[in-house]
This record gives sequence, C-alpha cells and structure tokens, in this order.
Amino acid sequence: MIKYKRMRKLFYQLIIVLVFVPIFFGELVPGEPLQYKGTPNLPGNGKQVVLVSGDEEYRSEEAVVQLGRILAKHHGFDCTILFAINPETGEIDPVCTTNIPYLHVLKTADVLVVNLRFRNLPDEQMQYFDEYLRRGKPVLGMRTSTHAFRIPKERMFARYSFDYHDNTGNWEQGFGRKILGETWIDHHGHHGYEATRGMIVAENKTHPIVRGCEDIFGLTDVYRIRLPLPGDSMPLVLGQVLAGMKPTDQPVAGSKNDPMMPIAWIKTYKTEDNKTGNVFTTTMGSSQDLESEGLRRLLVNAVYWLSGLESVILERTNVGIVGNYETLPMGFGKHKKGRKPENFIQD
Repeated sequence: MIKYKRMRKLFYQLIIVLVFVPIFFGELVPGEPLQYKGTPNLPGNGKQVVLVSGDEEYRSEEAVVQLGRILAKHHGFDCTILFAINPETGEIDPVCTTNIPYLHVLKTADVLVVNLRFRNLPDEQMQYFDEYLRRGKPVLGMRTSTHAFRIPKERMFARYSFDYHDNTGNWEQGFGRKILGETWIDHHGHHGYEATRGMIVAENKTHPIVRGCEDIFGLTDVYRIRLPLPGDSMPLVLGQVLAGMKPTDQPVAGSKNDPMMPIAWIKTYKTEDNKTGNVFTTTMGSSQDLESEGLRRLLVNAVYWLSGLESVILERTNVGIVGNYETLPMGFGKHKKGRKPENFIQD
C-alpha cells in the first residue's frame, strides 16, 4: 500500500513536470525552434512574438531569451527565439553571420524583435524578412540592428545592407535607415568606458511606452545619431553619457550631452505596396543592459504598443527576471561556446 502511494505521488509529479514546465520555460521539439508558451489569461494571449538574435559583441542570444521569457510568463505572449546557428555543429554561434534557421515562423508573427549585427543571410532566409515587412508588420529593433545586415551589392536583398545606395533613395542605407530610422554612424560615448543613463523626453513623458521607465541604465555607450531623426520619428528616451560604468557616475560635461542623442524612438515605415508599419528602436540592448529594470520595462511596453495593446499597459509593468540570468560581458569572442538552443529551456 505504501509502495502504491509512493508510485502514485511520483506519477503526479511527473505530470506536473511534463505539463507545467514547458508552459513557463519553453519546449524544444526536434525540427522546431525554441518556444516559450504564454501563461494563460494574460493580455498577450493569442499574440506571437518572434525574437531574432545574431551579433558577435553584445550577447544578443542571452538578451532575447530573457525578454522572451518575460513576455511569455508575465504577459502571455507566445514567443519564438531564433539564433545564429553553426550548421556543422548545431551550436549557437554569433560569429556565424550566414545562418539563422526557422525564419519561416515570421509568416504568422504579430511582432518581430531583431537584435542583429552585420548578417549576410542566404536569399531563402532573407525572403521571410522581406515578406514580413511587405505586409507592414511591426518591428522592434535593438542596439546593433541599425546595422543588422551587410549583404553584397550583387545579391537579391542587397537593399537591406547598412551601407546600401541606389539612385532611387528608397532604401538608402538599408534596413537600418529605412525601417528603424538610422544606420551605423559611430560611437558617441566612449565604448567600454562611458555607460548610458536614459532620460525620458519631457514632452513625450506621457507616452505609454515610457510608463514606469524612470530608471534606465546600460553599460553600452550612446550611439551617434543624425538629428533630426527621419520622417515621423518621435524620440522617447535620450542617452546621457556617463563618466564611468556605474549608474551612480556623473554625466560627462560638454558636447557629448549637448544635445543628447536619442536612444529610443518610435516611427513608421512604408512598403513598396503602400502599407505602413509601426517601429520601436533602441540603441541599447546588450544582455547586460537588460539587467536594468527600466530598460526591460521599456522593451515590454514597446511590445504591447506594437501589438495594439497600449490601452492595457500598466503604471508599472511586471518585468521580473525569469529563470537564471547570469549574463556574459560584452566583447568579441566572449560568447559561451558549445551552447545549443535546448540549453535555454530551463537554465
């Protein structure tokens, strides 16, 4: 009798693991990407967010996983996480610029989050990006996504390249300038020595995206931006250059903060088919940046806004860290070797 009760208890524990762990931590089915199922009965239910990583320096593979977990567990969004994958080993390899599998999931995505740098993807993968944008779907761009692509001029999707130029001007400086609002220009703060404090633009402080985002900090430096931003761009957060790498450091005096560069803004883009899509861009976004509660809230609020759910953005959106989040420092060649997507299921 005692043995039977023990077996029954173990059986129920197994059911709990099989049913509830995938809901909160995701599941990886052979032939499918890493997915985090949204917690039921939350505002994001029914919305699909695809988060695409691939940069050599800022650990985007860690940042998008944590953002996806927060969106799924605390807000109900179904999140799919894509990585740069070495095709020979199946490992996450941000140095591999030519392969991000499973981009077909963009066919049913409601929001695309990109955290990319200088990708040169094959035409069959770029096609899914192109089709998504042609539908006028919303985009959230992080950090180096201003220069997400570097594609040779003879290729089909060369217009996405950060340095693209043609006589029409329709895609001048590629995906970064046309879709997100800026391409790669330069560092404005001293990279690795001068951190960033986010300052909400006074005249836009009532915008729902910045609600509850009074404390934004990041170890990444401020990027240089050409002012004013193009088209209907609306700056939401300005980047104050700090004299060191701690939140308590004082701002640098002089031209670096006069005027301050925008580090987060919204805008729209228009497709060749005359469709219009909404965009949120931030030049912050390393995995270490996401240790800032204010930045996490800014990103989550932006996903709500891009999803058409701005009316339910709370005064202080829940952005508590989900699971283990021990970030690696930014820097080339410093990503964790030998890691595969399945390593992110329950770590």
